[in-house]
Amino acid sequence: MRTSFPPLSSLIAFEAVARRRNFTVAANELHLTPSAISHQIAKLEEFLGVRLFERTARNVELTDAGEDYLRRISGALAAIGAATDNVRKGVRNTLHVHSTPSFASLWLMPRLTDFAKAYPGISLSMSSSVVHSDFTVGQADIDIRYGVPNWPHLTVLPIFDEKIMPLASPDFIARHRIRTAEELMQVPLIQSTVSVVQWPDWFGSRGLAYAPAGYAYRFDRAFMAMDAAVQGLGVALESTSIGEVHLRAGRLRPVFEDEGCFLPVQAHFLVYPARHAQRSEVVSFVDWVRRVAGSPAAA
Repeated sequence: MRTSFPPLSSLIAFEAVARRRNFTVAANELHLTPSAISHQIAKLEEFLGVRLFERTARNVELTDAGEDYLRRISGALAAIGAATDNVRKGVRNTLHVHSTPSFASLWLMPRLTDFAKAYPGISLSMSSSVVHSDFTVGQADIDIRYGVPNWPHLTVLPIFDEKIMPLASPDFIARHRIRTAEELMQVPLIQSTVSVVQWPDWFGSRGLAYAPAGYAYRFDRAFMAMDAAVQGLGVALESTSIGEVHLRAGRLRPVFEDEGCFLPVQAHFLVYPARHAQRSEVVSFVDWVRRVAGSPAAA
């Protein structure tokens, strides 16, 4: 056995105490004595060479090292639990996909029926957060990431070529009658703070050196920025690919009819270790996503 891998019993005890913030409660959950739990934690701390908890009279708090370690192993323990349940229930051909929240809710979820019809034999497990999956601890088979691709030693495939443009509700557009980029400066603008394209970038593409002094609303998720635009609160600068469900339903429209009023970007990627490509479920999912998305050629 690899000497760098601590005893599983110690990891389980650590996760329970970290979640419950109490040795006695964690011991009851695991059907152990508090002293047994304490012994397991002490073994793990000795193995790692760091303190994982600060103990008080009534409870315990994670140290910075403990917080970091919990974040790294919790997904692996969940994956082990899911794999164990699948074996017990006779479930095979499982695939765990992790995605950014906006892509998951706005693009992937509306298309899952198509995937299920195309691959009825694959049991799909999905999770969503802004934190990238840690492939070293088996958190996911595939990660759908957003941003500027800088993930060495991983396979990185672009999902689609996106158009980033001002989007607003039909009622907002009718009320404000915006015809030019200069007029756009006079209406409430919605900022998506994590977007790789910001309002100054878009105005710069129109030949205007304009950086808004403030925004009517600011969100750290694209789906929230678009929801605000749907409600008529302002204009969102978002991807027509991610916002397709709103555009097709007529809840959002491009502010300008000129199709050239957009910035092109590749910002959503399928990411996985090369070794995962040996699994047929991974290959099937990657092929399906890129086919449905009309993906560009891999770099």
